Amino acid sequence: MAIVARVDGNRPWAPVVGYSRAVRMGNLIEVSGTTATTREGGVVCPNDPYGQMQYILAEVKKAVEELGATLDNTIRTRVFLTNIEEWPAVAKAHGEYFASVMPASSFVGGVHLMLPELCVEFEATLWVD
Repeated sequence: MAIVARVDGNRPWAPVVGYSRAVRMGNLIEVSGTTATTREGGVVCPNDPYGQMQYILAEVKKAVEELGATLDNTIRTRVFLTNIEEWPAVAKAHGEYFASVMPASSFVGGVHLMLPELCVEFEATLWVD
């Protein structure tokens, strides 16, 4: 099956790494690891896990809508934290978007992210009927 559409990564490192923010193939949408960074590469809400997760989810929401879906189509989320003890703040933001969706989900701590001010990275899988 051919890829239907892509959403550009829109970050300075996207063409170097060779990735898209999200890709749709048929009914499946995969969202790449997303952090709280601007198009210019700056960090949004440095060292603030809740603020970063809110920003990330707003960015992901825009990307999946561009591919004809909503966050209600989410079947799986993956959350990567530099400090697992910050999971309650990140979980609060996650719940604000997904409490009614209830996707399968993982929270993994102790990861190293691209920039030292980043606290969280997020990925998602969506299914669109």
